[in-house]
Parts: sequence; structure tokens; C-alpha cells
Amino acid sequence: MAKSRARARKQVRMNIVIAGMVMLGLAVGLGLYAFRGNVSFFASPSEIVAGQLVSGETLESGTRLRLGGLVEEDSWQQSDDGVVHFFRVTDEVQAVKVEYSGILPDLFREGQGVVLTGQMNDKGVFMASEVLAKHDENYMPKEAVDAMKRAGTWKHAEEAEDAGDGSGQ
Repeated sequence: MAKSRARARKQVRMNIVIAGMVMLGLAVGLGLYAFRGNVSFFASPSEIVAGQLVSGETLESGTRLRLGGLVEEDSWQQSDDGVVHFFRVTDEVQAVKVEYSGILPDLFREGQGVVLTGQMNDKGVFMASEVLAKHDENYMPKEAVDAMKRAGTWKHAEEAEDAGDGSGQ
């Protein structure tokens, strides 16, 4: 009788441990599923034009991603109502057309670094849902710097001053 009681307690404990592990597995699975929609890849204009991300992922229309680079000079336009903005983002090798509906950050201007969140549409235009502009004259988003380094167009502010071009980028 004593052995069967001990065996029953062990069986109950084992069932509790198994149930706990199943619940933990479900919680982790649901958490990962919830974050799946929030994952966004970073891409440079050159990668978008090539249709291939550095991670090896193929870029498809509708894929949520972040685009970084410089706002191309003389590319910014806005609609008559001032709500929709059109501009190009470049890594100084390739450029991507961008459309953004909303109010641009105060520091947004041509020739400055930006990071955009959004997705490509079927016409090859990046539909931005968020625009982040750099916050001082020496700051460039890390992702944008990495993309420009891969493209071979990155010049650090000190390097640019040494070259005498005075651009600061």
C-alpha cells in the first residue's frame, strides 16, 4: 500500500511538471507568433534595387522593412495639401522613391540621413509609415552607415573635412 501511495504522488508531480512545460511552451510559441508581425529587416537603397537583402532574404512587395540612407538633393516634393511627401533616399549608388503621408520631422531635409519604416509597393515605391531624421550634424543611423560602407560610399565627418569637401558627411 505504501508503494502505491508514493507512486501516485510521483505520478501527480510528473503530470504537474509536464503540464507546466506544455503551458510554458505554448506561452513562448504565442509570444513568438505575436512578435512575428513586428520584425522588420533593414535595407539600403542598393539592396532594394537589387531585390535581395543582406540577410539573404528575397525582397517581396509588402515585406515590412526599414530603409536607411540620405535624402537625395532636389528630390523632395509635397502634394498641394502638404500632407503627402515624395522624395528619394540614396546610398549614393542607388536611389529609391519614397512616399510618406503625414508630418515630417523638423530635422528632415535634403542631404541628411533618415531611417524609414514601411514597405515596397508593386510599383517600386517605398510606402513609408514612419520617418526618423538624424538629430545633430554628426549623427548618422548605424544601419545607414553600414549600408553606405557596404556600398563603398561612406565618408566619416573627419575624413570629409580632411578631403576638403566641407560636406561633413
